[in-house]
Amino acid sequence: MACKDYKLSRRAMMGAAGASVFGLNIRDLLAYSSVHHPATAEQVILFWNGGGMSHIDTWDPKPGRPTQGEFNPINTSVPGMQISEIFPKLSKQMHNAALIRSIAGTQGAHGRASYNLQTSYLPGPIRHPGVGSVVVHELDNNSDLPPYITISGQAPQASYLGQSCEAYYVSAPGEKDPYLTFPEGITQVRGDRRLEQLAKFNQRFLNKKNDTRLTSTQTAIEDAVRLMRSPALEAFELDKVDAKTLERYGDTNFGRGALMARRLVERGVRFVQVNRGGFDTHSNNFPAMTNHGEVMDPALASLMEDLSESGMLEKTMVIMLSEFGRTPRINDNAGRDHWASVFSCFIAGGGIKGGQVIGSSDEDGAMPKDRPVQVADIHATLCHAMGIDHEKEVMTPLLRPMKLVDNGVPVKELFS
Repeated sequence: MACKDYKLSRRAMMGAAGASVFGLNIRDLLAYSSVHHPATAEQVILFWNGGGMSHIDTWDPKPGRPTQGEFNPINTSVPGMQISEIFPKLSKQMHNAALIRSIAGTQGAHGRASYNLQTSYLPGPIRHPGVGSVVVHELDNNSDLPPYITISGQAPQASYLGQSCEAYYVSAPGEKDPYLTFPEGITQVRGDRRLEQLAKFNQRFLNKKNDTRLTSTQTAIEDAVRLMRSPALEAFELDKVDAKTLERYGDTNFGRGALMARRLVERGVRFVQVNRGGFDTHSNNFPAMTNHGEVMDPALASLMEDLSESGMLEKTMVIMLSEFGRTPRINDNAGRDHWASVFSCFIAGGGIKGGQVIGSSDEDGAMPKDRPVQVADIHATLCHAMGIDHEKEVMTPLLRPMKLVDNGVPVKELFS
């Protein structure tokens, strides 16, 4: 059943005020008490699961409770850490990963929650950039490829960070972009001459007009031409991958997306976002999550294994997010509804110490039990891992200073 409020806003749920000790709340004290950890992350792979993925049926199982549902927990490669049975292969890689089980969200509507999780801000009159745009704004591009690539779905806009921080869109992994080759019948020499003439016309027009939109257009054209001529384009060509590797990841959009993400970060792409929808399970939650597991499990497990064996995991952060969790209560349609009060995320690599769980939810997975983690803390943590000052302010075109992250605090226990 489709969610009726998918594009509508709802009044935000009020969050509980944190306890305070000498002017610092508990999460600040925990963060500041951790030892400093040098930045090691250079790239990020973000798996965005749109619709609101059930935390109880994935990362935070509740065996023996009325909220458990149809799935049993399984042991992992970490003693005492259990995850849902829908991830049997990934369970063997959890020594390389950490879980946060106490994200304290405030937004129960898809649009507002997605905006919050992807930008750290709440929606308002100013459009804020997504975390991928923040990363590529702050760090140099070390590849001929675009520094920010989104696969199988759109990413948030760069907003006031500018055109150079927008994501390059790949509609389906493995499909060639028709705009990166000359039309049929146009030779390389003839095509290059056309591009030279286009550059002259554009520059002449730009010199006469003082319009930032023209500069953005020229930036996009230059990026596209550089990409057309780069041998690094091979990273997109999954038809050159051996059949055994593709079979390991799964010959699905998600499997190919995870495989492409690995190939892209190996070539220096800073930020790759892999999108998957279908988690808005108001009805038939358990068959839907079984199907998700069958697709996601081999892809995530293979990605983690390959990055670990190659040494890339140390400098590549892998994170899986969704806009909120789902209700502990199972509704009359065998589904779970929206639940923002507490949910979980998977995070690995980039200096993250694997095999640990940060925070917990209560016995039914309804509220944070200990170590609440705010949404902005996740963004601050990602910036911390990459050596980015999350409190840095950038100036918008209207000369308004905006922080890169909206008042988050890094979860530094992840690095200890």
